[in-house]
Amino acid sequence: MLPGVIAAIAVIFGIIIVLVVIAIGVYNSIVSLRNKVDNSWHQIDVQLRKRYDLIPNLVETVKGYAKHEMETLEKVISARNMGIDAKTVKDQAKAENMITETLKSLFALSENYPNLKADQHFSRLMEQLNGIESNIAYARQFYNDMVMKLNTRIQTFPGNIFARMFNFTTRDYFEIEEAAAREPVKVQF
Repeated sequence: MLPGVIAAIAVIFGIIIVLVVIAIGVYNSIVSLRNKVDNSWHQIDVQLRKRYDLIPNLVETVKGYAKHEMETLEKVISARNMGIDAKTVKDQAKAENMITETLKSLFALSENYPNLKADQHFSRLMEQLNGIESNIAYARQFYNDMVMKLNTRIQTFPGNIFARMFNFTTRDYFEIEEAAAREPVKVQF
């Protein structure tokens, strides 16, 4: 064989190897980001489960003091059940917005019942809820950061080519409604 032909074959083979290595790297980075998004969603789910477990205790405590406020208590439980049954990120965000609104009503009830505000069990539940709310906010921020990275990778070149080839799709952000975002949950004792 001619030395020029061998050199050309080596160059072509080298280019193919470089392209394969790049393709593997891009594919693996998309898979890695997808797994981080899934993991961060599971972290949100853990915090939401803690919140859902706490809500019935909170409602039962309030129920003892505010027997005639059943409509508010029923709304809180209904919102909790909606959150438990949510299947998509959008459904979960809608449920969480409803929970936040109903919890505000529940906290407002405590203002009308000084004995409830003074109850140690109620105070501990409120402290736990406040901590869980902080954890949810952090987990939501981390999830949204991972979604942004994944969506960017899927939507930019060369990731968009591999995303189409292997059916990777963008993910939804976990967003709260504008009104809920402006008004934090108030915990007052």
